[in-house]
Amino acid sequence: MAVVLREEDVRILLTMPDTVAILEQAFGALADGNAINLPRHRIKLTNGVLNMLAAAAPTLGVLGYKSYTAFREGVRFVVMLYSAQDGKLLAIIEADWLGRMRTGGTSGLATKYLALPDATIVGLIGSGNQAVTQLLGICAVRPVTMVYVYSRNAQACRIFCDEMMKVINVEVRPVPTARQVVEVADILITATSSPDPVFQGEWVKPGCHINAIGSNWHTKREIDLSTLQRSYLIVTDSREQAQEEAGDFIIPADEDLFDWNRVFDLSEVVGRQGPQRNAAEDITLYKGLGTALEDIATAAHVYEQALVQGFGEELLLIP
Repeated sequence: MAVVLREEDVRILLTMPDTVAILEQAFGALADGNAINLPRHRIKLTNGVLNMLAAAAPTLGVLGYKSYTAFREGVRFVVMLYSAQDGKLLAIIEADWLGRMRTGGTSGLATKYLALPDATIVGLIGSGNQAVTQLLGICAVRPVTMVYVYSRNAQACRIFCDEMMKVINVEVRPVPTARQVVEVADILITATSSPDPVFQGEWVKPGCHINAIGSNWHTKREIDLSTLQRSYLIVTDSREQAQEEAGDFIIPADEDLFDWNRVFDLSEVVGRQGPQRNAAEDITLYKGLGTALEDIATAAHVYEQALVQGFGEELLLIP
């Protein structure tokens, strides 16, 4: 018997600490060769795009895929979750909030491994849909005491800051320029739709950890060349996928200004097979693209919680 889980179910069942924990298991399994992640594929029409991401996490007992359409009328997400034992459909999950949570959770996981242990001041550029869970992810792994936020839309930024203060119980302050965010940040987040760099690398203070999650298109980048040059360690959730989607790397690499050998998979860091932060003054950079394994691992946790707590609409299928 499969279950259908709606957006409101996911919001109740999924917490950020649990999301970070399940993602840590998933990336650890990937490091050990016990998970499979396929890069995103896109079908492009003149009026919209179908995106497909598939992964298997046998140690979690699941495999499946997320699909989502992006049209002028809106973006719609769904995860199809299957048993890794017998292939039966386990769940159909509406996955807008799930996707935001796994994105924030993966940034939280990267921050856990890469940011300084005493990092407390967060700088955030962007105040849209992804910004909420980015802050939740950071607060799940570091003792945040202050958040500074810059957005091109000053009114939306003020509203966002007021709402987030109620959620995380930390002062969240809007500022008028991106530079004011960057120069003070122990942890810097970029969560924008900008096609061009949103700050200058010279503004970043030594020891800062950066989570750049706004773009997964090869023609867009939030990070400038100076930031890449100053970063001691550069990590992404899928190096294979980054070579197709990460304009932050692709654009300078195509100009022979960036070496792909500098990019490591997050699974290598989590599995302790790759490099770690070397010194307190090192700048570290995580480029988040959003992978299938993140979706499927998070969906598996939501499904397990739904069974325990009695959530979901049962769907009778032919055996």
